[in-house]
Amino acid sequence: MDDHSLTPLHANHVKALRLSAALTATPLAFAALAAEALGLLPSGAVLLPALVAIAWYVVRLPLRRYRVRGYHLGEDRLRVVKGLLVRRDTVVPFGRVQHIDVERGPIERLFGLATLILRTAGTHNASVALPGLGEQDALAMREAIREKIRRDMA
Repeated sequence: MDDHSLTPLHANHVKALRLSAALTATPLAFAALAAEALGLLPSGAVLLPALVAIAWYVVRLPLRRYRVRGYHLGEDRLRVVKGLLVRRDTVVPFGRVQHIDVERGPIERLFGLATLILRTAGTHNASVALPGLGEQDALAMREAIREKIRRDMA
């Protein structure tokens, strides 16, 4: 299976990633402003590089992260692909799923998103999370997987 057959995440996932990155970068921005205010280095020596790094981290990196993520819901398994530097391609057979969760943090709720979490038997990769789904899509996937598991057990 290639990456072209993957379903992309919800478009609002980019917005959620950007907001999360902005919140993470805020202390760096304040530190750069404080260093600039102290005047120990030439004007702009700290602030300009910090602002460029923050702009890349908040604007460009979330878009790149979004583009390399995707999933494929098959008849008997879920495939989750992610990773910029280290590509992770995880396949979860429904026969190993023991528990299915749908989580929604505050940023996800703001953008109508949810994370589907499959918990499996075993210790290695026992939990596989698929963030960036629309809330209704995550709930529908949970029910579809639950129904497939129920049908296989019968």
